[in-house]
Amino acid sequence: MAGEQPAREEDRQLPARELPARELPAPLAPGARVLVTGAGITGRAVLAVLAPLGVVATLCDDNVEALRTYADEGVAVMDTAGAVAAISDYALVVTSPGFPPTAPVLAAAAAAGVPIWGDVELAWRLDAAGCFGPPRRWLVVTGTNGKTTTTSMMHEMLVAAGRSSVLCGNIGDPVLAVLDQPAELLSVELSSFQLHWAPSLRPEAGVVLNVAEDHLDWHGSMDAYARDKARVLDGRVAVVGLDDPVAAGLIGSAAAPVRVGFRLAEPAPGELGVRAGKLVDRAFGDDVELADVDTIGVAGPVGVLDALAAAALARAVDVPPDAIAAALASFRVGRHRAEVVGTVDGVRYVDDSKATNPHAAQASITAYPRVVWIAGGLLKGASVDELVRRVASRLAGAIVLGRDRRTVAEALSRHAPDVPVVELVTGEDSGVLETSGSIDNHVTRVIDVAERPLSEAVMAAAVDAARQLAGPGDTVLLAPAGASFDQFSGYGQRGDVFAAAVRAVAG
Repeated sequence: MAGEQPAREEDRQLPARELPARELPAPLAPGARVLVTGAGITGRAVLAVLAPLGVVATLCDDNVEALRTYADEGVAVMDTAGAVAAISDYALVVTSPGFPPTAPVLAAAAAAGVPIWGDVELAWRLDAAGCFGPPRRWLVVTGTNGKTTTTSMMHEMLVAAGRSSVLCGNIGDPVLAVLDQPAELLSVELSSFQLHWAPSLRPEAGVVLNVAEDHLDWHGSMDAYARDKARVLDGRVAVVGLDDPVAAGLIGSAAAPVRVGFRLAEPAPGELGVRAGKLVDRAFGDDVELADVDTIGVAGPVGVLDALAAAALARAVDVPPDAIAAALASFRVGRHRAEVVGTVDGVRYVDDSKATNPHAAQASITAYPRVVWIAGGLLKGASVDELVRRVASRLAGAIVLGRDRRTVAEALSRHAPDVPVVELVTGEDSGVLETSGSIDNHVTRVIDVAERPLSEAVMAAAVDAARQLAGPGDTVLLAPAGASFDQFSGYGQRGDVFAAAVRAVAG
């Protein structure tokens, strides 16, 4: 299901709103039967928007408790098996982004020729039809790594320029939930899942930051994953990260009439880049200096790239250089994104729990000269060999945990055999590991979880092991390269538990 978001999120009340009389996009005619899949936040937002349209909406999910809550509110509900059996009765399916194309209810809809829209597709069509007033200008950010930081930077640039912008999408509220707010611009972060189900999207400007292996279990292949990311490039302005070969390769097939790249090096015409310590725009101006690199509040090259991408989208809607400089000078990274949570005995502890894939973990590690790396979790079908090979020289040690810990440990043995590795296992797993073969420079530590929750026990053991491997000037970095749902409720809880363990060490 939906990567780092739980498959079924907590319900949030989103009241139905009055919509102006407009010609609705087909097949949303009054009386049409619409199936909504997913009883979480997105499903509630969809139902709230559909309610005043006169369609007949039914919600499906396999979460019995969630369906009961909706049924008590008067919503028609059914389980997914019932929805599959009755799929031909519906004119449209509106799906939450966590449902992959292989989900039985969506596969049945596709086979029956029933259109499938995601919540973003529904939002785009309603907005374009003028159902919420004049259509907004969408500025859309996607990529394997850096989406949230880039979208937040861009939003701050717009606000600094006095423009009305709303943050939404994969950051904050669903797009559907903010369309009734007065705004000229939408600062939208979209995942590959959301883009897969939004084929009509044509943003004012869109950026693909980078594309690396992630969610291949959902998309089925790297090519399919990249194609879904590339949908943001079919509006007016297409922006790609030129230092990323896959993202750079997407620009050739983009439908946008204006094509822009950004890079860490000096920019050519049509690009943004870095020259003499300054961000420079040669795409939306002849040669415009935007801001000093030293003012960017995100560590390492990834912070510079995110700032360049955000600036490119802001410049696409005429944000002046002084607003970009002011926004970057005041910008602070969000929770669980390279967040320093403590310094103990000269060792810095950094929570980058949001690094839920190898590409993000690599960007995180390369921001520091010497790292004790805490890694593992659910790799979602991605390989970590290239990541380990590229960061091996920076590693002072590694602590591996979670379901796919052994995969990370074996990659370390192949590409960083001199790096000490501590593998954390619970008691029930220890017997299996005793017969699984040895790994170079490897220690297995069995965690006692009898006295406290698994998540706390695992992270306390990880921080303790990292403390023993780290020396003054080192960074203990939680950048797991995997999702968290094997041992935690989400990347947020994983980061919070890490910070709590660091505070305990600090006394």
